[in-house]
Amino acid sequence: MLRCRLLGHRFRFHDDGDTMRWRCGRGCGVEGAKQYPSAEDAQRYVHAFDREDRDDLGRRAPLVGLFPLRVLRALRMRRRTGLPGAEGRG
Repeated sequence: MLRCRLLGHRFRFHDDGDTMRWRCGRGCGVEGAKQYPSAEDAQRYVHAFDREDRDDLGRRAPLVGLFPLRVLRALRMRRRTGLPGAEGRG
């Protein structure tokens, strides 16, 4: 599929007992599986891997492209924590 070639796969993960399975969410047919010692381990890895990068937008923003979001987030955090320089100078 062209979208996967240009943008990369969008893997979605789920657990099936002690096996973690993944499949490309764009429908290109790429899939795989890995078996773990326990169902809890498989579930833990599914929760770690199955998330969208959009969930952390502003916290894990690309350095150049979303620089304004990083600056805005840093300013908000300074105000909340009361770090020096947050009250303005004058």
